[in-house]
Amino acid sequence: MRTTTLGADGPEIGVIGLGCMGMTWAYDPNGRNDPASVEVLRGALDLGVTLIDTSDIYGPYDNEELVGQGLAGPYRERAVLATKVGLVPGTGEVRVGNDGRPEHVRAAIDASLRRLGTEYVDLYQLHRVDPKVPIEETWGALAEAVQAGKARAIGLSEVTVEQIERARAVHPVASVQNELSLWTRDSLAEVLPYTEEHGIAFLPFSPLGRGFLTGRYASAAELPSDDWRSTLPRFQEEAFQANLAIVAKVREIGERLGATPAQVALAWVLAQGRYVVPIPGTKTPKYLAENAAAAELTLSSADLAELDALPAPVGGRY
Repeated sequence: MRTTTLGADGPEIGVIGLGCMGMTWAYDPNGRNDPASVEVLRGALDLGVTLIDTSDIYGPYDNEELVGQGLAGPYRERAVLATKVGLVPGTGEVRVGNDGRPEHVRAAIDASLRRLGTEYVDLYQLHRVDPKVPIEETWGALAEAVQAGKARAIGLSEVTVEQIERARAVHPVASVQNELSLWTRDSLAEVLPYTEEHGIAFLPFSPLGRGFLTGRYASAAELPSDDWRSTLPRFQEEAFQANLAIVAKVREIGERLGATPAQVALAWVLAQGRYVVPIPGTKTPKYLAENAAAAELTLSSADLAELDALPAPVGGRY
């Protein structure tokens, strides 16, 4: 696979990474298959997919344990391992809450390292900024993890330029993980240009629109039972049917290029910047290989123009 670096100063990584959330959480919870996921984790490294992304909230906690199992022994040093802190299990109807207190960060990094079975992570990320805690305080605690050798670099997720700048005043920001795909382009306006200018890696999560842009679903009713996506506005049946027009154009371009819709969607994301490394998730070897192959797909300026002209989706992100 082609490679880039994790921002201007980071380690070499494949231009496509692997998001691990769906292996244990949120998507098709009844379809969990740990042996297949371990196969995907190890197979990813063989394909050059070296950035492996997890979080303590996924599960919660058991996603890190699964990733640790998959990357045990000789596999660990072949991976650029990333995890996150800052979201905690919620109570009542609140699925997750925020906790950016420095004392929480200090305890959470130790717990994550135990679950992952490693002495350090390559990238430790603030999953969400806690509105109750100044970002400078939370970020300072993440910086302590770097100083202690528990993390080699630290990053942010779901942030604005103003929040990035406040964090950078305390400690360098290695990466920003915001959503970016053919149907979620908000970061193109300010955040992505800022990260490119300052040599910060941009790690798009949900680059396949939570699976929608793969074209594998013709109706919201086809989602697995208890799948979190069924609660999202864009996956409600009326919006879903309207949004299929986006997939139809992506599929049309793919057929012209001999590629799948997923590969076209990932190639568009890759074309957005030098340090852009999408992290599509999967728990099957077939789709892992399909996603990895997108690194070799080159879109022409005409292809990109067609994709840039796609309509906005119907429905909000959440």
